[in-house]
Amino acid sequence: MAAHATPGPADGPRSSAAAQPPVADPPPDAASPDAAEAAPEGMVTAGRVGRAHGLDGSFYVTRPRARLLDGADEVTIAGVLRQVERRTGTATKPLLRVAGIGDRSTLDAVRGAEIYVPRAQLPELPEDEYWPEDLVGIAVRSRAGASVGEVVAVRDLPSCDVLEVRRPDGGELLVPLIHDAVPDLDVGGRVAVVDLAFLGEDEPGASPVAEVG
Repeated sequence: MAAHATPGPADGPRSSAAAQPPVADPPPDAASPDAAEAAPEGMVTAGRVGRAHGLDGSFYVTRPRARLLDGADEVTIAGVLRQVERRTGTATKPLLRVAGIGDRSTLDAVRGAEIYVPRAQLPELPEDEYWPEDLVGIAVRSRAGASVGEVVAVRDLPSCDVLEVRRPDGGELLVPLIHDAVPDLDVGGRVAVVDLAFLGEDEPGASPVAEVG
C-alpha cells in the first residue's frame, strides 16, 4: 500500500513518507508556479518568460523554480528547444538569456510563455519521492472504490499542496494533500484514494439522507 505524501519545498520533490507538518516559510529557491499543470510530454514547468533586462534578449523568469533552472542546459519556450546561454540573477529573480532570443522585439513575442525543462535533466529521486507534476493525470477514487475524478493540477498553497480534481461530470473538487484527506497515494500505480467523508462529500451514487422535520 502506498504511503502518504509529505509536503516539501515548492520547486522540489515531495516525499511519500508519512505526512509531516508543512514548511511554514520555504527558502527563496522554493518559489514556484501556483499550480503544477500538465506540461508537454517529457517536460516540467520551470517558470515563465518575464520582462526584458537590457537589450540583448535577457529576461527575468517569473514564478521561477530555481532548482530546476539551475541545472538546465536547455529549455523549451513557445515550442522551441533553446540552449541556455547565460543564467544569472537570484533564486527569486533569475535572469536568463537563451539562443534565438537576441533582442527585445523577439522577447516580446514570447513574453508570458511557459519555460519547460526536459525531465531527463532533473536530478534522480529516491524511490519514495516524486515531483508534483507526477500527480497530474492520476485517477482519484473514494475509500469504497468509486471513481471521484482525475487530478488536473497541483496547487502550491502556503499550508499544503492541494490536488485539483476534475469530476466525471466536469465539476471541480479541491483536495488538500494531507493524510486525513488522502489516506493512500500510489504515484507509480497512478491512483489516489480520498476520504470523501473528511471532505464533507457524499460517496458517488449514494442516496441523500432525508432530513427529519
